Amino acid sequence: MEFSLYLVMLGLGIFGSFFSALLGIGGAIINYPLILYVPALLGVGYFNAQEVSSISMFQVFFASLAGVWAYRRHHDDRLIHKGLVLTMGISILIGSLVGGVLSRFFPNEAINMVYGLLAVVAVVLLLIPTRVREEAVNIDEVTFDKRLAITISLIVGLLSGVVGAGGAFILIPIMLTILKIPTRITIASSLAIVFLSAIGGTIGKLTTGYTPFLPTLFTVIGGLIGAPLGAIASKGINVKVLRYGLVVLISLTAMKIWSGILLD
Repeated sequence: MEFSLYLVMLGLGIFGSFFSALLGIGGAIINYPLILYVPALLGVGYFNAQEVSSISMFQVFFASLAGVWAYRRHHDDRLIHKGLVLTMGISILIGSLVGGVLSRFFPNEAINMVYGLLAVVAVVLLLIPTRVREEAVNIDEVTFDKRLAITISLIVGLLSGVVGAGGAFILIPIMLTILKIPTRITIASSLAIVFLSAIGGTIGKLTTGYTPFLPTLFTVIGGLIGAPLGAIASKGINVKVLRYGLVVLISLTAMKIWSGILLD
């Protein structure tokens, strides 16, 4: 039974990270419901919300670490806005650390509720058309409201730390639409910001004592396999249909979670 569980966790890690990289969204919004429901559905194991959020956080940490390394290898570091990364990164790290530590006091239903809220936000953001502007911008001329950036990243970090996410799927649209950061600088800088969020969240989750080691290890290995494959596939696939399919999947998951919360 344990071998079957580890095999399923490996598969979920590959599947979730593949589609995360393919669609360009945060992994936790996909991985959380997969880990919560699929092992139990297949009869190979069961994880409560505390364990699911911890597994998801570790996968986000290693996925974001790999993403930062890949970006530094293949792209121009000059697009990373150091002031933005420091301002938002420190704030989101603190928020994620606090959220991860405090999550030990949350009942499973409360963690599911936080995911349900984030899922609703994710669906809305996925439905909003994105217009990528390839604007030529001098990074030294980019300005932003520091107090607003700190407030936003702290809130995103708190929620992400509780549910075991990096917050990328919320953070990137906020940076584009609210803080008015140019697209290429947003993409480059958000990788480093989410990585800092993952550091705080992972440390926070370690303090809770809810991390199942081997299932987490196999999920992380699967994630490191699936993410590069998704990134490669994204170059040759029109992801619009898959994106709307993901909207349906997340919507159904959110409805299941909310129905369980409201009807129990």
